Amino acid sequence: MPTYDYLCISCTHQFEHFQSMSDDPLTECPICGSKVRRLVSGGSGLIFKGSGFYITDYKNGKKDPKDKKETKKKETPKKIKKEQN
Repeated sequence: MPTYDYLCISCTHQFEHFQSMSDDPLTECPICGSKVRRLVSGGSGLIFKGSGFYITDYKNGKKDPKDKKETKKKETPKKIKKEQN
C-alpha cells in the first residue's frame, strides 16, 4: 500500500497518508478541515529487505554455452597456425 502526500489549500499543512490504491483520496485537512489536494510524489524507490544475496541464490557457476562456443572459435585459428608452421 502506498503513502500519498496531501497539501491543505487553506492552511498549507502538508501531510502523508498511508492508504490502499483503491481507496478514495482524502478531502479534508486533519488540522483545519479545509479542502486538501493530493500531490504527485516520486515515491520511495526500490527497497531491499532481508539479509542479502548469497552464492546459493544464483544458478550454478557454469558458463553459458554461448561463451564456450566463443572460446572454441578463438582457439581454433591458433591451432591451425601452429600445425602449418
